[in-house]
Amino acid sequence: MASFNKVILAGNLTRDPDLRTLPSGMTVARLGLAVNRRFTTKEGEQREEVTFVDIDSFGKQAETIAKYCTKGSSLLIEGRLKLDQWEDKNTNEKRSRLGVVLETFTFIGGRGDNAPGASGGGSYEDSSPPPRRSAPAPAAQRQATPPPSSAATHDAIEEDVPF
Repeated sequence: MASFNKVILAGNLTRDPDLRTLPSGMTVARLGLAVNRRFTTKEGEQREEVTFVDIDSFGKQAETIAKYCTKGSSLLIEGRLKLDQWEDKNTNEKRSRLGVVLETFTFIGGRGDNAPGASGGGSYEDSSPPPRRSAPAPAAQRQATPPPSSAATHDAIEEDVPF
């Protein structure tokens, strides 16, 4: 079964970022993001619905967000959903929280929104713990492999076409 876990949100911070350092030395910033949705009811009345989302950011991105963002700052967030589950120590009830782990973000406010540049700011993609990957082949090995012939490449492309 295939799966896909991607979240894209644009909104305003509900509080100043809470920056902490884990015992491993990794920095973590906890953010609250308010995302608004405007819609029209069946009766033609304009309504607005607000959703509050908890977001965890790691590493350099966490430090950047904590440095440049405050309550009210506008951000575009890309990340993945993560379900946290625990048992409440006081009531012994099982608890859960659905949040977002930030993978990339973009400042979407102007300088007045504490963004580090003109409107639009910048995009940062180097924060969350990197996925485990095997080491890339040394440059000598990559260059030693001859490129495929154009006929072989053409055949491979035709095999990928679903019709």
